[in-house]
Amino acid sequence: MVLTVGLSSTTMASHPRRRHRRRKRCLLVLKRLKTRCYILRRCIFMLLCWHDDAVSD
Repeated sequence: MVLTVGLSSTTMASHPRRRHRRRKRCLLVLKRLKTRCYILRRCIFMLLCWHDDAVSD
């Protein structure tokens, strides 16, 4: 005799989709964070390397 506990076939089928959506959302957040870090790094680099050639006192 085989006992099945609590989960219907629809619940089992939707589970991988939820994991996929969560993974996709996580990857999207990481991509945005990576983009923000890249922009911030470029701005800091420009500020550190920038110098005003007009002021040559």
